[in-house]
Amino acid sequence: MAAPLKLFGGRAVSVSALRRRGLCSSSAPNSAAIRRAFLRYFQEKHGHRHVPSSSVRPRGDPSLLFVNAGMNQFKPMFLGTVDPRSDMAQYRRVANSQKCVRAGGKHNDLEDVGRDVYHHTFFEMLGNWSFGDYFKEEACSMAWELLTRGYGIPAHRLYVTYFGGDPALGLSPDRETQEIWLSLGVPPARILPFGLRENFWEMGETGPCGPCTEIHYDHLGGRDAASLVNRDCPDVVEIWNLVFMQYNRETDGSLRLLPQRHVDTGMGLERLVSVLQGKRSNYDTDLFSPILEAIMKGSGAPRYRGLLGKEDAGHTDMAYRVVADHIRTLCVCIADGVYPGMSGTELVLRRILRRAVRFSSEILRAPPHFLSSLVPSVVDVLGEAFPELEREKSQIMNILNENEEAFLASLQRGRRIIERTLQQEEEPQTFPVGVAWSLHRNLGFPLDLIGLMLEERGISLDKAALDHLAAEEAERKMKNQQADEAQTGLELDVHSLAELQRRGVPCTNDSPKYDYTLGADGKYVFGPCRATVLTLYKDHSLHCEIAAGQRCGVVLDRTCFYAEQGGQSCDQGYFVREEQQEALFPVESVQVAGGYVIHEVTTAEVLRVGDRVALYLDEAHRLACMQKHSATHLLNFALRRVLGENTEQRGSHVTAERLRFDASVTAPVRMEQLQEVEQTLQDVISQDGEIHTALVPLAEAKCVRGLRTVDEPYPNPVRVVSVALPIQEAMRPGSQAALQTSVELCCGTHLLTTGAIQDVVIVSERPLAKGITRLIAVTGEEAKQAREAGQELAGAVESVTERMKPKPLSLNEGFRLSKEVGILTDSVDSATMPQWQRKELQARLKALQRAANTNIRKLELQQAAVRAQGLLKKHSQCSLIIEEVSAESLSMLVKVVNQVSDGAPGAAVMLLSKQDSGKVFCACQVPKGSGSELSAAEWATAVCSAMGGNAGGSDVVAKGTGTTDSLERVLQTAQNFAQKMSR
Repeated sequence: MAAPLKLFGGRAVSVSALRRRGLCSSSAPNSAAIRRAFLRYFQEKHGHRHVPSSSVRPRGDPSLLFVNAGMNQFKPMFLGTVDPRSDMAQYRRVANSQKCVRAGGKHNDLEDVGRDVYHHTFFEMLGNWSFGDYFKEEACSMAWELLTRGYGIPAHRLYVTYFGGDPALGLSPDRETQEIWLSLGVPPARILPFGLRENFWEMGETGPCGPCTEIHYDHLGGRDAASLVNRDCPDVVEIWNLVFMQYNRETDGSLRLLPQRHVDTGMGLERLVSVLQGKRSNYDTDLFSPILEAIMKGSGAPRYRGLLGKEDAGHTDMAYRVVADHIRTLCVCIADGVYPGMSGTELVLRRILRRAVRFSSEILRAPPHFLSSLVPSVVDVLGEAFPELEREKSQIMNILNENEEAFLASLQRGRRIIERTLQQEEEPQTFPVGVAWSLHRNLGFPLDLIGLMLEERGISLDKAALDHLAAEEAERKMKNQQADEAQTGLELDVHSLAELQRRGVPCTNDSPKYDYTLGADGKYVFGPCRATVLTLYKDHSLHCEIAAGQRCGVVLDRTCFYAEQGGQSCDQGYFVREEQQEALFPVESVQVAGGYVIHEVTTAEVLRVGDRVALYLDEAHRLACMQKHSATHLLNFALRRVLGENTEQRGSHVTAERLRFDASVTAPVRMEQLQEVEQTLQDVISQDGEIHTALVPLAEAKCVRGLRTVDEPYPNPVRVVSVALPIQEAMRPGSQAALQTSVELCCGTHLLTTGAIQDVVIVSERPLAKGITRLIAVTGEEAKQAREAGQELAGAVESVTERMKPKPLSLNEGFRLSKEVGILTDSVDSATMPQWQRKELQARLKALQRAANTNIRKLELQQAAVRAQGLLKKHSQCSLIIEEVSAESLSMLVKVVNQVSDGAPGAAVMLLSKQDSGKVFCACQVPKGSGSELSAAEWATAVCSAMGGNAGGSDVVAKGTGTTDSLERVLQTAQNFAQKMSR
C-alpha cells in the first residue's frame, strides 16, 4: 500500500488513527492546517497556482447575489471572454479556498440553517481547476490521492457517484468516469450512477455545463451505506464534487461541446474538517466551537448540546447554530464591503442579520450589542485565511451595532402593530395577510417570527397568500432585471470566440482610443482611425456578410471606440465604408470579450468581411466621459483626504451626463465635509496638473504606496493613471509621493490636464446602506450651471429671511411668506445644485417655515380673540350661534369658534367664512354632555354637503369646506338642522 502523503508539518494524519485516539485528540489537525494542506498539495505536488479568494460580491455578474461557488471568479475563463492581456488568461491549473454565500437566488440555504448540522449560509469552498489542461483521469486521481493518502481518510468509508445518462437529452452514462474510479481501486458496489439532478452540473439556464462525479463520506463506517448516498442522510454526506465542463447549454436548451474542456472541483471545508476531526456535526469542529463558546458567554444561555428537532426543547441549540452561522456570514460580507441595506444583495444580508438578532434576542435572551461581541471570535477562527476580517473588525462591529439597534426598535413596533391589529378584530381567527406582508417588507420583520407570535395566540396566517405576494415581488424583480439586461449590447458567445481563435483572427487593437492630443487652440484633437471588418456576428454565429437593415455586431482589426468596461460607458459615433461614405453605420453600443471589440450597429447597406471603414467618434460625448472619469479619480482622492484613509471606493459609473461614486464611510457625511471635498477638487483642478498614463507590469504597479485599486481583474501590463505626478516618480522604491495625489489603475479614457475638468459639483449624496454613501457629481458647464442655481436659490432664501425679520406683519403677509418658503423648499429639494448648499438651505428654510407658522398662529389667535369678542357681544344670551365671519384660513376660523365656545360654554356654534375664490370654510362646536342630539360632525356634514363639499370631525368639534353663490341659504340650512336636532 502506498505511503501516506505528509501534509501536516511533515507528518501524516489518519482519520482512523484519530478515531482510535478518541476523536478529540489534540493530534487532530485544526481547520487552518487542513486548509493549508489542501493548497500545498495542489501547489507543490501538481503545479497549481494559488489564487486568493475573491470578494463575496460577484465581479460584474448581475445574475448572482453572492459568490456561491469557487468557479464564479473564473467564469470569464469558462465563457472565453477573459482579457487575453490579463493574468487570468494565463491560468491553466489553479487552486484556492473561496468564500461563498448561499442565501439567495438559485442556491439558498438560509431557511435550512440551524435545522441540521451541515447547512450554512457562509462556507469555504476548497477547489482545484483545470482550464483546457488536465481532465477526468487526473482530476479523479488527484482527489482520491489527497483524501486517502494525504488526509488519511479510510477508502472503505468513501462512495463515488457518476452521471448515469439521460436518454431524453441523448446523453449516455459517463462510463469513462466509472472506469477511472475502478482503475483507482474503488469497488464497483461503491461507484453509483445518478441522474441530471445529482450528477450534471450547470452554471445557469445557459452556459458551460457537464457531468460531475461526487465523493461521499460515511461517518459511521463498518456497513454498506450505498443506499444512503444522496438521500439527505446526515451520516452519509457529499464532501467533494468534481465537475467536467465539456458542454454548453444553448438558449434553445440543446447541448453543444465546448471548444475546450475544463475541470471545476469544489469541496466544502466545513464538511472536510468534520471528517478529519472525527465529528458528526460541522458545529462541533474548531471552525465553530470558539464561536459557540462566545455565544454562551455573551448570552448566558445553557451550554450548546447539539440537539435537533423535538429533542431541542425551546429551539436553544437551533438558535446557537443560526447565530454562529450568521455571524460568520455577516463578518465576511461586511469585510468585503457588502452592508445590510434595502435591495438586492444588501437586502439579503439585512435579513440574515435580522434573523440572527431574532434568534439571539427572542430565544437566547442575549443583551443588546450581542452580535458585535462575537466578532473577535470569528476573526480568531478565519483571520489567518482572510486578513481583511482583522483589518475591518471595528467597522464590522459598528455596523452590526447600528443595525441591531434599529431592528430591535422594529421588533417593538412590529409587536405593537400586531397587537393593535388583533384588537381591532372582534373575534380574530386569521391575521390580515396585507399587514403581515407590510411588517415583513417595510419593517424587515421575519415571516417566521410573525407566524410564531400569532401561533402563540392561536391565530392562523394564510401562508399561501404570503407566498403569492412573495412570488409577485420576485417576478417584478425578475422583469426589472430582464429589462436591465435587455439594454446591454451584443456579446460574443463561447463558440464564436473559440472559432475566432481557431481561425487565428487577431484581437482588436483598441489602442487608438487613447490617440488624442491638445491642439494649438487648446481643443482636443482625435486622431483618424481606419479599420477593416474582420467578422460579423448575428444570432450567435459568425457571418461573412450582413444584409441592409439588420442588427449585428462588427469586429474590426482596430478601433478608436471605447468599449463599456471599468465603470465608463461606451463611446458613441458611427463609421462609413471608405468607398461609400454617404451610408452611415451608427454605433449603438460597444462591448469587449476575449480581446475582441464588438460594435453593435444596424446596417445601412450590405456589410461584408474585408470592407474598409473610417470611424468617427461623437467627440462631445467622449470628452464629457473623459471629463467625468478624470473627475472620478480626483473625487476618490479628495474623499480620502477629507473623510480619512478608511474611505474606500465601492463602485462607480461614468456617463457623459454625470458621474456616480459609491464609497464606504465610517459616519454620515456632513455638509461641511462635502464643501471641503469640493474645495479640495477645485484646488487640484486650478493647478492644471498633467495627467500621466503609462503601461506598467501589474506586479510593479501594485507596489506603489497610495495606489487606489478596486476588486476586479486587471490586464498585465496595466495602465496607471497619475495626476500631476510622473509615474516613474510614483514607482520609485520607497516613494510616498503617490499618497499626496491620485494614482490609480485604470483602462478608461482621461483628460490630459486637470484644468479641463473646469469644476466638479456634488449634486447628490445619500446613504445606500449603513456605512455606504452614493455621490452624484457633474463637471464643466453642468457644474457651472449648478453653482449658479445654488447662488440664485441662496439669494431667494436670503430675501425671504430679510422680509421675515421681526416687525409687525399682517396675517396675509404671513401666509404669503409661508407659501413662498414652501415653494422655495420644493425648488431647493429638486434643483441641480451643490449638495452641501442644498443641505444648508434646507436647514434655513425649515427654520423659516417654523418661524412663519409660529407667527401665523400668534396672529390668528390675536385676531380670533377680537372677532370672538364681537360675536359674544352680539349673541350674549343665545344658545345657538350661527354667523358669517371673515377668516383668512380654515385654521383661523376654527380658532374663532374655539374662543366663542369658551366664552359661551352652553352654546352650539357654527361659523362660515366665504373666500374671494367662492370657497366657503365651515367650523362648528357643540357643548359636551348637553343632552342634545346635535352632533358637530353631522351638523358640519349636512351644511357642507349642501355646498357640494365635505366635512369631518367628532360629536363635539368638526370642520369642512364647500362652494356656494348664496351664503344666506347655507346659513339657513345650518339653522334648520341645528333646531331640528335640538328639539
